[in-house]
Amino acid sequence: MSQSSKDQEARLDPSIAARLKKDAKGLVAAVVQQYDSRQVLMVGYMDEEALRRTLTTGRVTFWSRSRQEYWRKGDTSGHVQYVKGVSIDCDGDALLIEVDQVGAACHTGHRSCFEAGGPLPAVQGNRTQAQMQNQEG
Repeated sequence: MSQSSKDQEARLDPSIAARLKKDAKGLVAAVVQQYDSRQVLMVGYMDEEALRRTLTTGRVTFWSRSRQEYWRKGDTSGHVQYVKGVSIDCDGDALLIEVDQVGAACHTGHRSCFEAGGPLPAVQGNRTQAQMQNQEG
């Protein structure tokens, strides 16, 4: 295999890369969700290389904004994320990574980073009766 063929294999598929709307640092938000319960576990960030690794290895890889390096979830903690599906949103600026999570997803030891962070006070909105009727019809 030629070097250019190897280089091609080591890059994200250009048709996928073209759909990504990255921030100024070349990153896209990746929402991680348990595939069967649908529980949102965490949010990480990926560049094209992290996404390529995630799509081709069966394990989730992120770009660490604080350490400026790639990290594969579970390599040090044992709390591995096995990829079950990856979707891109309509704008291309976010990914949904469905996983089978082993152990805690959060560095605090909680199953979900949102469990660890906790709810914020928010006024709850309600649909009007007319909106509910329009939804049914």
